[in-house]
Amino acid sequence: MNARPVKHSLTLRGHRTSVSLEHIFWQEFRRIARERGLALNLLAAQIDARRGDVGLASAIRVFVLETALQQDQHDPTQTP
Repeated sequence: MNARPVKHSLTLRGHRTSVSLEHIFWQEFRRIARERGLALNLLAAQIDARRGDVGLASAIRVFVLETALQQDQHDPTQTP
């Protein structure tokens, strides 16, 4: 397992920025964007708009985790 963050560039409201996330978070972030029919940059911009004083990478990680937890709660195949 590679837990080292990987840096990628995103464009938020016309400005380029770099975000460093671990590979598993990039994978899930892309999957969520695809599942919602959104461009990755648009989903990142939505998260950026409501993140407050939290760093963008942290906000994306929390978003990915919260999304995964919500999906687990709605998955009837999960056992308690």
